[in-house]
Amino acid sequence: MSAVSVATTLFPVWALLLSAAAYVFPAPFAAGRDLIVPLLVVIMFGMGATLTPADFGRALRRPLPVALGVALQFLLMPALAWAIARVLDLPPDLTVGLILVGSVSGGTASNVICYLARGDVALSITMTAVSTILAVGATPLLTWLYAGRVVPVPAVDMFVSIASIVLAPVAAGVVLNTLAGRYLAPARAWLPLLSVAAIVLVIAIIVGLNRDSIAALGPAVAAAVILHNLGGLAAGYASARFLVRDPVVARTVAIEVGMQNSGLAVALATQYFSAAAALPGALFSVWHNISGSLLAAAVRASSDPPMRRD
Repeated sequence: MSAVSVATTLFPVWALLLSAAAYVFPAPFAAGRDLIVPLLVVIMFGMGATLTPADFGRALRRPLPVALGVALQFLLMPALAWAIARVLDLPPDLTVGLILVGSVSGGTASNVICYLARGDVALSITMTAVSTILAVGATPLLTWLYAGRVVPVPAVDMFVSIASIVLAPVAAGVVLNTLAGRYLAPARAWLPLLSVAAIVLVIAIIVGLNRDSIAALGPAVAAAVILHNLGGLAAGYASARFLVRDPVVARTVAIEVGMQNSGLAVALATQYFSAAAALPGALFSVWHNISGSLLAAAVRASSDPPMRRD
């Protein structure tokens, strides 16, 4: 195994070490909040440079994984959040916060983790785009059903965000790969390591920004967030593996379902509920990146094959 592969496989170690540093010394990392979007754009461009239009064509010709991922996103995740909150007897504000996490769309980080976990990146991006569009109506409806409160979703901001952070840089990478793919071959081996470095820094910045919220969380809230995320990952994988019988697709659906747009959940909770309601989303934004990195490292260290191109 090459040094680059080893460094990439050790992704969760770097994430945990830098996250611990950000927790102890939050100020320098929190000061980098303006770097989050540029770092994600760089990652998305790098992922696009590994894709072709045919990859997206193949994803669009397989509606079952997309439909399954979106269905689990908006049916399982809010119901699971509500059930976990009831079992753990969370206070009302924390219950609402967890329900919001379960009611939003898939997050941008899911595409990065999917790439590192050797999933179907084009399928992941397709599911993120579809769930983001549907979230405009689904998130307010689900929040009303489970929490008894209508929460307006900033549709324009969501569209601008998904277009600028995901779609545009990925499209630019695909164009570059299509026109000059043979010249990119030497750099492709380094793209996973570049993505690892960028997402580890993003995780550390998120920890620095949410350090006080994390410190204020009790064991019950931490357990609720971890169970919610792991439940989504497990249900996504099991459902897709049973229906599609493809480990790569199952991995992709699992990551998309288990990793939520927690930033949106935090923003909605803060604006329409309370600071306490934002705590589950703040912790989820840290934890789902760590659990995703552990999953990606496990896949890369296993003999599971990378994404097929047939």
